[in-house]
Amino acid sequence: MRVPLFYVTRNLWARRLTTALTAGGLALVVFVFATVLMLDEGLKRTLVTTGEPDNAVIIRKGAETEVQSGITRDQAGVIEMNPAVAPGPDGQRLASKETVVLISLLRRGDDKPSNVIIRGTSPTGLAIRPQVRVTAGRMFRPGTSEIVVGSSIAARFNNTRIGQQLNFAQRDWIVVGVFDAGGSGFDSEVWGDVDQLMQAFRRNAYSSMVVRLSNPSAFDAFREVVGEDPRLAQEMKREQVFYSDQSRALSKFINILGLTLSVIFSIGAMIGAMITMYASVANRVGEIGTLRALGFRQRAVLGAFLSEAVLLGAVGGAAGLVLASLMQFASFSTTNFQTFADLSFRFVLTPAIALKTLAFAAVMGVIGGFLPAVRAARLNIVDALRAL
Repeated sequence: MRVPLFYVTRNLWARRLTTALTAGGLALVVFVFATVLMLDEGLKRTLVTTGEPDNAVIIRKGAETEVQSGITRDQAGVIEMNPAVAPGPDGQRLASKETVVLISLLRRGDDKPSNVIIRGTSPTGLAIRPQVRVTAGRMFRPGTSEIVVGSSIAARFNNTRIGQQLNFAQRDWIVVGVFDAGGSGFDSEVWGDVDQLMQAFRRNAYSSMVVRLSNPSAFDAFREVVGEDPRLAQEMKREQVFYSDQSRALSKFINILGLTLSVIFSIGAMIGAMITMYASVANRVGEIGTLRALGFRQRAVLGAFLSEAVLLGAVGGAAGLVLASLMQFASFSTTNFQTFADLSFRFVLTPAIALKTLAFAAVMGVIGGFLPAVRAARLNIVDALRAL
């Protein structure tokens, strides 16, 4: 015979203040746990959505980022003419030769410097990235000192509004437009004409190439050509894989730090839940004796108190999850450990994160309530009835 669930919920409601305080402690731990997962998910989603499934990135072998890479003009010409590169509507190959450089800009509000990626690209670069669209002003004109800035850059850095100028590489660059890249990593970049930027930074080689594949299934064969051709000896990755790799170091740091804090805080929360449940057992000795006298077995009493602890954890988990969901309206910026550039991304809550969070809260409840539940189940019937 099982103890009715109504009995369990009534006991929690009868001790509303204690229940609220314990659930509040659990909610704070759940909030930290959920926001860490949301932050990691937002980082991965930002960088993965930076890439297109039909695009491939070519960089120098051994280079982990575009900043460290180099592709000569001759190599770029050979790669561009490969039959695996898709032709555009005008007959030109959908290949973008790009240069990537880091510069320092002052953040709006505190005037602290941060590294920002300057990407030299061409009109083809915009054509093979359909997620990028100009939302204000216009696109830069090839052959000029005009630049466009990502939406995150325009919102957070000085002199990045349309009509303003940035000075770098011993030249003034005028901002003529703002683009939105759908929350991807490109929102944290500044774009300009590749030839002008190479000239200004005294570069004689491109940093990378991005190509649109005519057939995605031809990727493996194309990668072998790029890697084994002695004229090239470059490395090729799918664009989504390439940008996903850029998040690896930062993602690992976020997870280790966040989960360490969650474990430390959860120990305190579980101790609080344990104290609450022990107090509940001490105050209800007579009730427990009555339940045993009515025929409820030890395992029924154990199950009732464990259910109470799980329900307490679920209440705290739900409250913490609601608080964490509000973080979706905030954005977060930090330095990407892979590129050392400023990167802005959002907290993202998914159903999988919600389930993990609620499961984590339930586990804390079970661990915190297990020993008190065992104590309640082992109470002697006669001694318990004497407490009435």
